[in-house]
Amino acid sequence: MRSLPERPDLPRYVAPVPQRLEDLGLRYAWVVVAVNLLGTVFGFWYYGFHPLPLSDPLITGQFAIEPLSMWPLVPDSPVATLFIALAVASWKLGESREWLNALAFFGCLKLGFWTPYVLLVFKADFSYLHWAMYNFLFWSHLAMVVQGFVLYRFADFPVRAVAVALFWYGLNDIVDYFVPILGTPHHTLVPAEGISASGVIHTSPAHEYAAAGAVVLTLLATFLSLATRVKKGETGAVESNCG
Repeated sequence: MRSLPERPDLPRYVAPVPQRLEDLGLRYAWVVVAVNLLGTVFGFWYYGFHPLPLSDPLITGQFAIEPLSMWPLVPDSPVATLFIALAVASWKLGESREWLNALAFFGCLKLGFWTPYVLLVFKADFSYLHWAMYNFLFWSHLAMVVQGFVLYRFADFPVRAVAVALFWYGLNDIVDYFVPILGTPHHTLVPAEGISASGVIHTSPAHEYAAAGAVVLTLLATFLSLATRVKKGETGAVESNCG
């Protein structure tokens, strides 16, 4: 069994999760990996890839209205849970990769906070959701944040790795809200915006509220990853400089 990495003495704002919970997650890392992979599968289904039920079209939902070439940038949360699953699995296999850790950290914080944010800001518009689905989406995404804050136990967040994550999630912000490249902006659909035959109607101020949350969270993830790097360096806990 792989031993647990030491817990450096870091400020609460970069290490807010109690050590018992951190240790539990690291001790049952393969369960964490499996749960996140299941979340990835569910997420792709939620965005519109429907092999089941057979009565549904294979491609529906948001995937059906987005250009195929933009699909890699559309399913934000499923990609984030895939990143965290791969990051934890790589650590367990002794092949921890800093660029993957950084992508997982950014994804967990950004999507883990953004989804509850829009669920609250547009709560009235989400009334079509069953209360159980609403709560599942809300609390499961906050659980992603908890996972992200455990990564520092085996991640050092070197600058090159943070740059990779910032590029990916910065690119997402650009095409989601500002320069869509193909068609209309590609952010996750929020019910406050309508859909017409020509595509999504990005209604103001709903579009701006969603954009503001995303950009602020990208900046927050950048700050916290680099702050973690600095604080680990101050305690002598940084072990690698690889990206």
